[in-house]
Amino acid sequence: MESRFAMSSLGSPIVDRRAFLLAGAGAAAAGLLPRSGRAEAPCAEYNLTAASAQSPILGASRPWTEVWSYNGSIPGPEIRVRQGEPVRINVRNGLSEETTVHWHGIRLPNNMDGVPGLTQRPIAPGETFTYKFTPPDAGTFWYHSHSNSLQQLGRGLTGPLIVEEAERYPVDRDLVWMFADWRLTTDAQIASGFGNAMEAAMSGRVGNTVTVNGAISSGEQVHAGERIRLRLINGALARIMALRFEGHRPVIIAVDGQPCQPHQPPNGRLLLGPAMRIDIVLNLRGKPGHHYAVRDDFYENLAYTVTHLNYSANAALRTARDDNDVPLPGNPLPEPDLQGAEPHQIVLQGGMMGGGMMHGMGGMSGMAHDASWSINGHSMIGDGQASMPSLLTLPRGRSIILKMQNKTAWWHPMHLHGYSFKLLRRNGTPVPHRQWGDTVLMAPKDNVDVAFVADNPGKWMLHCHITDHQVSGMMSVLDVR
Repeated sequence: MESRFAMSSLGSPIVDRRAFLLAGAGAAAAGLLPRSGRAEAPCAEYNLTAASAQSPILGASRPWTEVWSYNGSIPGPEIRVRQGEPVRINVRNGLSEETTVHWHGIRLPNNMDGVPGLTQRPIAPGETFTYKFTPPDAGTFWYHSHSNSLQQLGRGLTGPLIVEEAERYPVDRDLVWMFADWRLTTDAQIASGFGNAMEAAMSGRVGNTVTVNGAISSGEQVHAGERIRLRLINGALARIMALRFEGHRPVIIAVDGQPCQPHQPPNGRLLLGPAMRIDIVLNLRGKPGHHYAVRDDFYENLAYTVTHLNYSANAALRTARDDNDVPLPGNPLPEPDLQGAEPHQIVLQGGMMGGGMMHGMGGMSGMAHDASWSINGHSMIGDGQASMPSLLTLPRGRSIILKMQNKTAWWHPMHLHGYSFKLLRRNGTPVPHRQWGDTVLMAPKDNVDVAFVADNPGKWMLHCHITDHQVSGMMSVLDVR
């Protein structure tokens, strides 16, 4: 029987997203950066409702999948806002359990971060909570539930959040591909078994069906001669992706929403861990009428086609296009003082084949095992709670270096809430291309140094974004004050 990882024929077109309410002007929201010296911008307002729905993940001719979604669409509505302009997002909980929303990668006030118990009271069924923030950085971000994360993310509560630059980047089109990974049964329903102890201690819940923007992809229609900006978002629970664009040379212009020096990925392979984003530019020089595969070959012997670039049969839009790679404008990130920075060790431990199982703090709903992972010998399980002790207390305004060591046999995309950090070194070698991020993918036995200025006060989560790893111990809190 053919593995469902090796998907060679792709089904229905990408499912359309439902429109959602965009209200007019509102009160200005408090942001991370001061706005002195200029008039307050009008406040964009959006409404999101988390609720159960049905979605044609495998195509309209197949059984529709019972999902949990925002505004009835998978993924949730694409929210586009402007850099430096305030936004209000009213989230109504139409589920039968509590929920929250985390605005992943946005440097925002701590009480808007969406961690239940730690930064806000969870949104009870039938209630509405309003998130208010002013995004200081342009780039590709996303939003997702941070409550009962395994179930709520695994059933579809995710969506893209794009913060646009003041000046449009010089491309013909700006596209978003949001990837999701589903474990579906033969009748197209989401399989049970969330929180399996064996999976939690290894690679997490990797699915058998990968979608682009909510459905198995029939491909992206493109035209020869086009130049496109493609925003790639990995919204999977656990699947790591290594993407190759057949016949094309992608140029990376941003990582996790933060601009970098434009560069081609090593060996043409884009490595994208859960929660990570990569913005690329593609100069489309393929032949009209041809189809070019986009393949994921991260897992050995399980390569498959994610989607295609389907070229129109029409003649090229232009005979040539300048290949000079234009960098994105920089974001207002404070540069850490590496000479005076305060260093801290962050040691990742546990998991199968990694020194035994770690014992954690109490039980976890729906989990039949103790904690499998730890950070610096401490395990915190679940999604967040008011009683979570701080791993580190960091003085506000101080430059910080986190020296992270992965002592496990497994990969970990480590995510820090409320900040973007500068990638300094990987296994002693400087990280090139001036890269920043909020999630760094660490291979087994990797050592990675990152730095940031602790200028955003509050209790911020640091955790692995393989969700099974987070909820079974690989989670901690950094307290900036």
